[in-house]
Amino acid sequence: MRRLLLVLALVALVAMALLAGCGKPQFSDAEKKVIASLALNTLPPLKPDTTNRFAEVPAAAALGSTLFFDQGMSRDGNVSCSTCHKIDRQFQDDLPQAVGIGRTNRRTMPLAGVARDPWFFWDGRRDSLWAQALTPLENPLEHGGNRAAFAHYIKKRFGERYERIFGPLPDLSTVPANASPLGTDAEKAAWAAMPVSQAEDVNRIFANIGKAIGAFERSIEPPQTRFDRFAIYLVSGAEPQGDDALSPEEMLGLKLFIGKANCVTCHNGPRFTDNSFHNTGVPPVKELPPDRGRIDAVVQVEADPFNCLGKFRDGDDNACRELRFMVKGGPDLVRAYKTPSLRGAAARAPYMHAGQFSSLEEVVEHYSKAPASVEGVSEVHPVELSDRERAALVAFLKTLSE
Repeated sequence: MRRLLLVLALVALVAMALLAGCGKPQFSDAEKKVIASLALNTLPPLKPDTTNRFAEVPAAAALGSTLFFDQGMSRDGNVSCSTCHKIDRQFQDDLPQAVGIGRTNRRTMPLAGVARDPWFFWDGRRDSLWAQALTPLENPLEHGGNRAAFAHYIKKRFGERYERIFGPLPDLSTVPANASPLGTDAEKAAWAAMPVSQAEDVNRIFANIGKAIGAFERSIEPPQTRFDRFAIYLVSGAEPQGDDALSPEEMLGLKLFIGKANCVTCHNGPRFTDNSFHNTGVPPVKELPPDRGRIDAVVQVEADPFNCLGKFRDGDDNACRELRFMVKGGPDLVRAYKTPSLRGAAARAPYMHAGQFSSLEEVVEHYSKAPASVEGVSEVHPVELSDRERAALVAFLKTLSE
């Protein structure tokens, strides 16, 4: 009798194991190939920035790090790059819209892997990492400074460090304390009164500030997560062990992500982004000024004196293919915003370009319903997802955060 009970118990255990195995999603060879393409170990080495010859200079990166955390790099002495890009929060700030000297109309983007982007900001209004770094410095709602003041500040506080990297500073004794083509009326008038050569000297210092900060930001890369370790096991044919294994719910979410839910169409590659711009029907925020996304940014990036075709770029213009051949118009650009990387997304609510959604559940619900865009045409189509499938998608997205 005891032997019979033992046999029955073993049969029951085997049956339970088989049932558990049947409940765990399986992946086809084609799906495994897609999953492998998303793993961080497939991220290629970072390409040189040929527009910034100081991008790999350690001293430039060190100066850039100092400037990144320096509140003196602002009009009121209270704002630094790290005010919004907090080092302990994935270099973002958890706010629906960034707050510097004032409140902006966009969400702060995280910086991990940002050096791999072809365009910068939610709308792509800058075409290099170093040009991007300059823009907040003169934005009246962010740092609120002006380039003449920054030139004086660099010479006074960091003159020796600057000159060891970039060469001799010009004579700034007759440069106004405050002047910029983008500032207040008084600053614009002071800028207009400066000799062309003097303005170019200030612009060169300003460009080099961006190149130093860009050199620092190139060092910020995304960390490996549970998903990456699972993907390596899956492709190798080995069974994931311990914390490296995904639960059946997380595996279902992954299967939906690359299949039925079609998330991988835009969130692809090891950074989970196609680096492009899409209208996904995200609603505007009522109290914020109109925001048309990429369609308005095209004019801005073309007019930027620090763009890839400008005189402050290092190297030749062979590096400027993105700018030369960018799409400049069309309905697809209206209210189109950059596809953000999903790495670490679970830990940085709220979501979308102005923090419209407070949770991943709201994001998944939005894409399931696919409401029409208030302007332009949304690329998203409704997807019938059950409550279980929505929860599974959210569970998978959490595996992209360490």
